[in-house]
Formats: sequence, C-alpha cells, structure tokens
Amino acid sequence: MDMTSSSSSSSSSCKISMLFNWYTIDACFLSSEWKIQNNGMFAATCIGVILLVMFVEFCRRIGREYDAFLVRQFQRQALARFPDSNQSGSVGRMTFRTTPLQQLIRAIIHALTFGGAYIVMLLAMYFNGYVIICIFIGAGLGKFFCDWMVVTIGIDVDEKAKGVEEPTICCG
Repeated sequence: MDMTSSSSSSSSSCKISMLFNWYTIDACFLSSEWKIQNNGMFAATCIGVILLVMFVEFCRRIGREYDAFLVRQFQRQALARFPDSNQSGSVGRMTFRTTPLQQLIRAIIHALTFGGAYIVMLLAMYFNGYVIICIFIGAGLGKFFCDWMVVTIGIDVDEKAKGVEEPTICCG
C-alpha cells in the first residue's frame, strides 16, 4: 500500500511505502518537508541517521556514567559520616535520595535518550533499506565509540604465601 502526499514546493509526490523499499529520490521521512530531492540530500540523511543513533548510544552511556557518579558520591558521604565502619567490618544501611537538581539532570538525559530512540524507531518504520542499514551502522559505531568496556577488579595481595604460615612439624 503506497501512501503519497503532495509537496507544496514541487508537483511530484513523496514516495512512502509501508513495505520494505529502496527509495532514494522523492522519498520523504517524518514529514513532507523532509523530501529527498537529490543524491546529496539522501547521503546527508544517511549520515544524519547514523549520527542520531550514535547520539542515542552516547546518551545511554552518559546516563549510566552519571548514575555511577551519584553512587560514588553517596558512598563518599556515607564513609565521611561513619569512617570507622570500613575498618570494623560492620555493615549498615544508609538511604540516599538524589537532589531535585540531580534528578532533573537524570530526567533530561532520559528524555534525550528516549526521544532520540523514538525518532529512530519512526525512521525505521519507513522500511527504507538504506535507512535501516544506517541505523545498524549507527548502533555499531555508537557502541564502539560510546560504550567502551572498562572493568576494575579488586585483587587482594597477601604478603605471605598460602601454606607457609606455620612451620612444619619437622622444622619446629
């Protein structure tokens, strides 16, 4: 089923299909104002889609990093209030709540992520093969550049080797 609409700037209509397609020239995305009129505009659209998906991945990363920052901040506050609890091994619970500003920042990051992802979903619903491929490329590049895995592993190094803590019977 093809749905077409006339553009006010030209007499030709938008090529919009609810089936998988490879339209380039005269394809429209999100509105009749975003009508591809030449190969350069289509290339810019593809690059823009890739960058938009990378932006979504960047926002996801920023959201995780900001939450981890807040947790570290809460941990420092807890240790400052009860500095002896770390050495004594006592375990207690403290509850922290983000400030209104911190929660506003979290909400803005979430809204940017959600909004960008929603626009990507709407672009994918045009079923344009080139745009879908660009979404996949953007997701891969976004993961590569914005979600580089870094892991910190704590290792206890004991000064004495295990098994030689006590002298044996023959040497005692």
